[in-house]
Amino acid sequence: MARLRVLCAIAAVGFASRAGGLFAQAAAQQPASSTKPHHHVQVEDDGSTSPDLSRATELIEKNDFAAAEPLLQKATATDPHNYVAWFDLGFVENALGKMDDSIAAYRKSVEAKPTVFESNLNLGLQLAKTHNPEAEKFLRAATSLTPEKNASQGQAAAWISLGHLLEKSKPDDALAAFEKAEALSPTDPEPHLSAGPLLESASRFADAESEYKRAQALDPKNVDATIGLANLYMRGRRFPDAAQQLKTLIAAQPQSEAAHLQMARVLAAQENYSEAVGEFQTAIKIAPNDTVAQRELADVLALGGKYDQAEAAYRALLAERGNDPELHRGLGQALLKQKKFPEAQDEFLKTVQLKPDYGEAYGDLAFAASENKNYPLTLKALDFRAKSLPEVPVTYFLRASALDHLRQYKPAAANYHLFLDSAHGRFPDQEWQAQHRLITIEPKK
Repeated sequence: MARLRVLCAIAAVGFASRAGGLFAQAAAQQPASSTKPHHHVQVEDDGSTSPDLSRATELIEKNDFAAAEPLLQKATATDPHNYVAWFDLGFVENALGKMDDSIAAYRKSVEAKPTVFESNLNLGLQLAKTHNPEAEKFLRAATSLTPEKNASQGQAAAWISLGHLLEKSKPDDALAAFEKAEALSPTDPEPHLSAGPLLESASRFADAESEYKRAQALDPKNVDATIGLANLYMRGRRFPDAAQQLKTLIAAQPQSEAAHLQMARVLAAQENYSEAVGEFQTAIKIAPNDTVAQRELADVLALGGKYDQAEAAYRALLAERGNDPELHRGLGQALLKQKKFPEAQDEFLKTVQLKPDYGEAYGDLAFAASENKNYPLTLKALDFRAKSLPEVPVTYFLRASALDHLRQYKPAAANYHLFLDSAHGRFPDQEWQAQHRLITIEPKK
């Protein structure tokens, strides 16, 4: 009995492919999820099965594609109108990584018998991989044909494949395709999981949430549905809801770095820095080379007031990434909090050397230089900051104080006034100091 093998019509889109959004970076480091296996579809024996084709079929069943290839080439040369031989050759060439040859063979199969679902589907899928616009034509053809086996599921797979193809170019048509798939396969969560991200991208967040929840209802252990909801809730800053989904995910996949990393981010967003640190550390144990997680851990240690640990974390990262201005700035801020002003000043100088237009870092440098009584550097840093950022009360005060120490009293007084005019009681200690210095340095009327 001849058999037609359907390619992976739908990759079971998991962490790596569906994650998107807030999971994207962490998810990219997860192993790709498995795909739905090829399944064999029996077709009526119309007397076209030659000995070469029969032998090739046996070899394909054993995954011996290299041995099957010459037999199928011989079978198609002997009978150019044998759609089964061309189909199997397309399947084999795909397995051998010969995409162009696979597409050519599938075309021959469709030409020999245009009404075969499997031939149209596989040709459409192969063309989609190469971004060939003809893919839509053959996938649409597949949706109107009847598979030899599991008709509803096969057609649903075709609709989903068509939907994914149209996501960017025709999003409304893609959603309609997913709805068709749902109608054909109402117990399959895949149509809902496919529609969710598309609805998110259209800012239809309530509809996206509904799709993810429907997928979760059909399969409570579905990781993709949980990730979809967690991403959606984080995007909407619904952190408690996101945390609940992530707890479910971590219970199902305790070794998922992405889940622990996202839980850490949720906890940090809620200013629960202590627990966030623990989740970051767990994620890093699972994926020791994840520098994104290492950097975020350093930042959260600083936010949680663990400045000595943050310093150590930044230094470890800088040992391999010494030209990263953000890391130098992070280390400088951790040193500043520990009142290690000379070291902090050095780090901010390195930051602006690496990124000369970094206005915020010049503000940090001005503060560190002021604490180090390096008033010329304070003024120079403030001047550079002013090229890209507006003045704020703190910069007026730092400039006034530096000029005051350098005995440039007239511009110092002007900046003290600018500070007082903008402070509005938010900096009582500095406002008291500015008022008393003005009494001293301004000429008596």
